Amino acid sequence: MSAIATLVAIGIAVASAPALAQGKPTPAKAKKKQRVTRVVIDTVRREPMRQTIPILGRFVARQTGPVAARVAGAIGEFRVDVGDRVNEGDVVAVLMKERLVWQHNLQKAEVAHFAAQARTKKREIKLLQQELDRLKSLRKSPAFSQARLDDKVQQVSVAESTAAEADARLRMANADLRLTAISLHDAEIKAPYAGIVSKKHTEVGAYVSVGAPLVTIIDDQSMEIEADIPALRLSGLSSKTIVSAELENKTRVPAALRAIIPEENPRTRTRAVRFIPAFGNTITTIASNQSVTLLIPAGPEGNAVTVHKDALLTKKGKRVVFLAQDGKAFIRHVALGEAIGSRFAVTSGLKSGDMVVIRGNERLRPGTPITFGAPLGTGVKDQSTPVNIKQPGNKSGKDQ
Repeated sequence: MSAIATLVAIGIAVASAPALAQGKPTPAKAKKKQRVTRVVIDTVRREPMRQTIPILGRFVARQTGPVAARVAGAIGEFRVDVGDRVNEGDVVAVLMKERLVWQHNLQKAEVAHFAAQARTKKREIKLLQQELDRLKSLRKSPAFSQARLDDKVQQVSVAESTAAEADARLRMANADLRLTAISLHDAEIKAPYAGIVSKKHTEVGAYVSVGAPLVTIIDDQSMEIEADIPALRLSGLSSKTIVSAELENKTRVPAALRAIIPEENPRTRTRAVRFIPAFGNTITTIASNQSVTLLIPAGPEGNAVTVHKDALLTKKGKRVVFLAQDGKAFIRHVALGEAIGSRFAVTSGLKSGDMVVIRGNERLRPGTPITFGAPLGTGVKDQSTPVNIKQPGNKSGKDQ
């Protein structure tokens, strides 16, 4: 019985040996069945950095403000109304002139009076000079009197001083005459520049003093664009910079930089910048304070190494990407710069030509075997670069 039991045990052991051998894989077979992750990659590339940022600006008139009265008086007539277009030199209002006219006529009479006095004084000097010359001719005569000669010399001097006073009064009268003429001329208030009358500050019959505003004019033909731009973005602007200005109706016009105002707002850290728009043949109605969007360069023009935004991951508070090298994924820390559309500028960590994973990178670990395929509904088909990299032991170079 013991021999038979032994033979049965040996048979069972021999029969179960193949089954046990099949259930325990060898290291070679385990390596062969290691899972390969399929991902999508994109190439890191160097491209021109022409990123722009939208800045909200406004149209401002280079010439606008109230037109003031230059002489006091009552308003007799308004020749414009709100909304009227005026040219430079057009009369917008007229003051009552009657008082100014008679003041001017009175000053003319005073000028004539002082002019006559000046002529009289000159003739008196001439008469005294004749008498002085006679006395001098009698020096060798017994009838000569030195006292009379001295008195006549002094009379001539007094007459000359009186004539100088008359000349001075005449010049003063002429100056007053000129002032009354200016006041009479200023009774007609004229537009200092062309534009649109936007407001009337008073009406006919009101008395205005010197400097009182009558109407406000906006020069709508010399509009500029003013925008408060962050100081950080001013490095991309220069005297030759031309930006694009987008109006509310989506019309775009070029605008040239005219000036950067050297005064910064400490609260917003912005500076006012003025641009001159070039409308050309674009027919559009522009109003003061109308909003406009300016596309400002994000920084100085140049080339930058960029990476696709989908390649970026955050691990332990740091930005990382997965590089595709030799059929495996390797983690790499990166430092980013400005955003350029759907890409980011890379300041360190990558170089042009590197291949980074943009799909399937969330489940990767460093050293994971990967294979590359076409993007599947990623929306970035035009930017992705599906590539098949030859894996170790795959002589054909096809996907595993």
